[in-house]
Amino acid sequence: MKNAIRILLCVAIILPSCKKSFLDAKPNSSIVNPMSLNDYQLLLDNFRSLNTTGALSQMSSDEYFIKDKASFDALDQQTYKGAYLWAKDLYGGEINILDWNQPYKGVFYANSVLDGIKQIDQTNSNQADYNNIKGEALFFRCYAFYDLAKGFCSVYNQTSASTDLGLPLRTSSGIDVTLQRSNLKQTFDLIIADLQQATVLLREDFSTLNRNRPSKCAAFAMLARVYLYMGNYVEAGKAANSSLAIYNKLIDYNKISKTSATPFSYSSDETIFYSSQEIAYTLTTGYGTSISTIGVDPNLLALYSNGDLRSSIFFAKNTFGNFNVKRGYVGGGFYAFTGLAVDEVLLVSAECAARLNDPQTAVNALNKLLVNRLSASSFTPLVASTPAAALSMVLLERRKELVWRALRWSDIKRLNRDGANIILQRILNGVTYTLSPNSPLYTFPIPSDEIALSGIEQNNR
Repeated sequence: MKNAIRILLCVAIILPSCKKSFLDAKPNSSIVNPMSLNDYQLLLDNFRSLNTTGALSQMSSDEYFIKDKASFDALDQQTYKGAYLWAKDLYGGEINILDWNQPYKGVFYANSVLDGIKQIDQTNSNQADYNNIKGEALFFRCYAFYDLAKGFCSVYNQTSASTDLGLPLRTSSGIDVTLQRSNLKQTFDLIIADLQQATVLLREDFSTLNRNRPSKCAAFAMLARVYLYMGNYVEAGKAANSSLAIYNKLIDYNKISKTSATPFSYSSDETIFYSSQEIAYTLTTGYGTSISTIGVDPNLLALYSNGDLRSSIFFAKNTFGNFNVKRGYVGGGFYAFTGLAVDEVLLVSAECAARLNDPQTAVNALNKLLVNRLSASSFTPLVASTPAAALSMVLLERRKELVWRALRWSDIKRLNRDGANIILQRILNGVTYTLSPNSPLYTFPIPSDEIALSGIEQNNR
């Protein structure tokens, strides 16, 4: 945290983020000190600092394999190798780890806006804009904190959250105070509080033209994601349904190209809030049909039945005979979509219904999704007579639907907490590497340069 903030001077932060017209119109003093609500909105529109998430979760998950020892050895950063093999020394001495620094940069932006708008008088004419900007800043802050927490903290467990290590919770833009780690309950209490406040402040209308900006729909969707991770299925279901009540458009995959390497546009109809993986580690996490280093896990590919359109829309074979992931909800570029979308929210609603002994509602939600994912000749409505059967169906569809979205790692953590006993394995040069359920290696180490600067407590691995 301290390392991340230390490098952020105001001019360096604001100059890259603002549109050219804004820079042309404002003197330097106003760039350093935003004066209007429009200035703060421009600050929150800094996509590269606020709409990005970490990569370690994807690098460590079971959705891919490195094709051989030569490809592994050729990786140009130790973090690639450490994440793939779940090494205790994950970074191999590398510093400036973006998974830690980038979210805290987003926290700094959000806090700068929350502190700054206090100086602006609230009037009848600006109240709606003021509330919305405050809501956006709160959303971005908790979005960053959650990204950090699911990687750098142990899985949320209600019985131990008050003693488990959380995050340093910076809630102001000042950089002269060194904060130690909170407990995990305090961390998630802040995330939930920010999101709940954001659901009140953000505008009701959902703008399909500004999917990079948080909305009320996105705040409810994020609440659903967080509550699901926490194991609070009542609140997760309520939040998911509140999000779907605002926006619930699904794409009919029967109308999507099965051969295009970019089947979706940058503004996919299902996207609620757009974010992507940080600009790093594309050799094992990037999109593209010509990535020779890796292949999609054959066990994942085998889950798709004949007539499931996702297999041909999501994946394509490369020249080495392995499958790569096509570009997802980004429509271009190499960095994976990690934002919020209708399909995820619908699956959260379905899972919560199944866990709350309502199998009919669960399969109804699944059928709403699957009629848009299977060929017309292959779709047969699912039927589940028990909550357990419905839950099994939901988790299978979640596995197949939310591919390469940095959700699998946190899913494994929460499911193993609840007794799923998912064991991960890698085989490299004839050697098998195993990650046991609930291993401390599921919690990423705090980067060493951060420890040196702030003295915060390291994770036990």
